[in-house]
Amino acid sequence: MKTIAELLELKGATPVHTVGPDESVFAAVTRMVEMNIGAVLVCHENVIQGILTERDYLRFVSSKGRTAQETPVRDLMTRKIVYVTPECSLDEVMAIMTEQRIRHVPAMFEGRLIGIVSIGDVVKQISRDQKVQIRTLEDYISDSYPGPKRHEAQA
Repeated sequence: MKTIAELLELKGATPVHTVGPDESVFAAVTRMVEMNIGAVLVCHENVIQGILTERDYLRFVSSKGRTAQETPVRDLMTRKIVYVTPECSLDEVMAIMTEQRIRHVPAMFEGRLIGIVSIGDVVKQISRDQKVQIRTLEDYISDSYPGPKRHEAQA
């Protein structure tokens, strides 16, 4: 089973998108749409303060009397940050995401942000790993199984 470190390496060097806590929700959501991502980390002076997700915005839209242009990200962000470390297996990360009901999780190493993974990243990699395992098992079975024995009638 792959680890977060291996998944991040396979993903390649992708930037982690951040916004400041004083930016407007509108600016943050616009950036998420432009980058085709579902979450941005909220940082102030290189310290993670929270995370803003599509779900946070959907909850905001259902509340009355506020506009995305006037509301700062700090008023909407999720402050409790759940993070993982590089040695976490993808099964562990999937369990954390399921238990916490979250779809994005930052990866931290020695107090420093090294990436962010989505549930889509994790599911995609687990699926790839399973396909490789299935192919390997199929090859093993076809190579080691001689097939049905043939009995020929003698004349």
